[in-house]
Amino acid sequence: MVFLVVAFALGSSTFLPPAAFSDEGGVDAGFGNQGINVGGWRLDPDTGHFVPLEAGTPSADPYQYKWELQCHLGGGDFDTPCLARRVDCKGNGPDGQDGIPVVWLKAPAGVPNPMWSFHSGPTCLFDPKPEDLLPRIAAMIQTEFQKLPVAAGTVTAQPSPHTLRGAETNFFAAATEQQFATTLLGQQIHVIAKPVQYMWTYGDGTSLGPQTAAGGPLPEDRWGERTLTSHIYTQTGDFSVVLTTHFQGSYSVNGGPPLPIPGQGQFSSPPQQVSVWRSITRNYADNCLQNPQGQGCPGAAPKAP
Repeated sequence: MVFLVVAFALGSSTFLPPAAFSDEGGVDAGFGNQGINVGGWRLDPDTGHFVPLEAGTPSADPYQYKWELQCHLGGGDFDTPCLARRVDCKGNGPDGQDGIPVVWLKAPAGVPNPMWSFHSGPTCLFDPKPEDLLPRIAAMIQTEFQKLPVAAGTVTAQPSPHTLRGAETNFFAAATEQQFATTLLGQQIHVIAKPVQYMWTYGDGTSLGPQTAAGGPLPEDRWGERTLTSHIYTQTGDFSVVLTTHFQGSYSVNGGPPLPIPGQGQFSSPPQQVSVWRSITRNYADNCLQNPQGQGCPGAAPKAP
């Protein structure tokens, strides 16, 4: 038989012991509702005792478990008459250590946010210090964050796909908050990635950012205006523009509270080609209102060479 242990936060309490040795001679273990300690236990068939279980070991138990403090009513409230009758856990541990009085609840395994029912207790909870996976997950989360398929967003140029040498080309980005579910060290991890900064590499050896401004579209009659994210190409040709979006992430373990991911994840969009043309200006003597067929007028026949 295998019991998994996961501890979750309970109000403002900070109890962290994730396994129980019953003062009735048995052993109970399971999902604790304090903190985010993650460990596990299995029954050793040779000794009949519970021993630490390595993370990720499958369980044949159809239930998941969690403990609650005996007499606890939620938040910072307790049942006062119950407190007078609660289990005495002082010095009752296997090595004479103190414990805390708890009751155990159960729910079908693998069901998120289930309805919990009474399992056993009251009994005493002691801390045999199983492996705490939270520091290991915290040390790995930044690298794992960078591996997620986060969409960097899209980059748009105005005008596009052709723009003019020496003119302001308006670039702007569009990126959205994204959520991911992944598994790390056998634990369920929920990640939220929020775009916070943007950087454009224009393909001509210059770049802009990272900066918080994502830019935005301009109406066509304002194309060529300078913006916070515009760029002037000084040479003609085809250039590959790449948008790199910096995401700030947070994660939670097994439905626990959100925790910040250190640093930022950087994700780049596929290159977008922009063709830079040169403009030609000619002066004409004709007035198109007086002579609609004059050279350079719309609809006029081209002049023979």
